[in-house]
Amino acid sequence: MIVAVTAGKGGVGKSTVTFNLAAELDAVAVDADLSMADLPAGRGPDLHDVLAGRAEAVEAVHEGGPVDLLPCGRSLAGARGTDPTALCDALDAVERHYGGVVVDCPAGLRSDAGIPLLSADACVLVTRPTETAISDALRARELARAVETPLVRVVLNRAPEMETASIADALGAPVLRLPESESVARAQRTGQPVATQAPASTAAEQFERLAAAVHSVRS
Repeated sequence: MIVAVTAGKGGVGKSTVTFNLAAELDAVAVDADLSMADLPAGRGPDLHDVLAGRAEAVEAVHEGGPVDLLPCGRSLAGARGTDPTALCDALDAVERHYGGVVVDCPAGLRSDAGIPLLSADACVLVTRPTETAISDALRARELARAVETPLVRVVLNRAPEMETASIADALGAPVLRLPESESVARAQRTGQPVATQAPASTAAEQFERLAAAVHSVRS
């Protein structure tokens, strides 16, 4: 199964959700933001190399960390040398080999934002509880509808206790609230999933619920 994690704008926690959801699903996290990669990188081939024809997708997956990861290069020159349309085949190859893929999509409505959504079996939309962020999320939701990718959950990140019914109605999916959490911040600093760093935390419970929702679509 391929799950796309998308957002209407950057800075809402999309990469954090991707990393932790991949950990919960025992899936490969793929950083598909070709010009603004955010997931951890390391030595060896990356998605820029794959989309430029210099490496095979499975060859570029970095194993042995807390989450198997297909990272993306960090240079604009590398991004310009890629063929974004090759991403669908790359994601399919990783899914065939590993079984599960969680894709960190480019934020917003850039020209390459729809490609991972088109490849995905389902998507998760991440936003913040602000008027501007919700407005941007609505546009991302329309893009998912346009490519007919089902929306599993809306993750309302760093959100206080609040009524979420109106957001669920507007975006057309149940809302999962992820509160501001020192557990998440500490896990990010150590490069670990929240479930490893703080398994009894509210954030870990919410990521587990998100994974269960994704599993229900697959089944």
